[in-house]
Amino acid sequence: MPTLLHIETSTEVCSVALSCDGSVVFRRENRTPMSHATVLAGYVREALETAQERQLSPDAVAVSRGPGSYTGLRIGVSEAKGICFGLGIPLIAVDTLAVMACSAMFRDGIDENALLCPMIDARRMEVYTAVYDRSLSPVKPVAAEIIDENAFAPILETRKILFFGNGAEKCRATITHPNASFIDGIYPQAADMTALAEQAFRAGAFENLAYFVPFYLKEFVATVPKNKVFN
Repeated sequence: MPTLLHIETSTEVCSVALSCDGSVVFRRENRTPMSHATVLAGYVREALETAQERQLSPDAVAVSRGPGSYTGLRIGVSEAKGICFGLGIPLIAVDTLAVMACSAMFRDGIDENALLCPMIDARRMEVYTAVYDRSLSPVKPVAAEIIDENAFAPILETRKILFFGNGAEKCRATITHPNASFIDGIYPQAADMTALAEQAFRAGAFENLAYFVPFYLKEFVATVPKNKVFN
């Protein structure tokens, strides 16, 4: 089984973890907003020192691909690429919303028949979101959604949905269908990337270091007119 370094910076939380044989052997987390550039490199250094002490050599770096904060994702991906180039190891990108769904799935006391709907705050009543079943197959693909009283209505008519993440709180008063419920305390964490990152590693699903950009940046580039000039 691989030794993987995990980096998660898609929201206001910055976290790093090191896993080996499916177990997390190191984790650090900071919830202070706008601190990623300050703390990330130190956390990564501690993780690599832990690997050295345990006579482990990272086989790949896993980074959260978004959606999420432009600045946060840029910092995390830059750090991950630098490590990959320096150590000569591959890069794995993990979907942020799937990481959140994976975390929620193992919460005690939640309805095992409910679908999982992570939400990352965008602006006003907009969120980045998706809906997953318990195998993490998408029932509703990743999208930016403006939330109103009809949001998710076709699915809620037949299935229960659990909403969570830093974008879910502002939706409580709007999504009031009886099949909708909300859980607190779920946010993207590096330690929760392990299962998805190991799955990608075994499948050889590695990113091109020269060309990989996270979800948010892809969306930004796609919406910029080709003849746009920036001063």
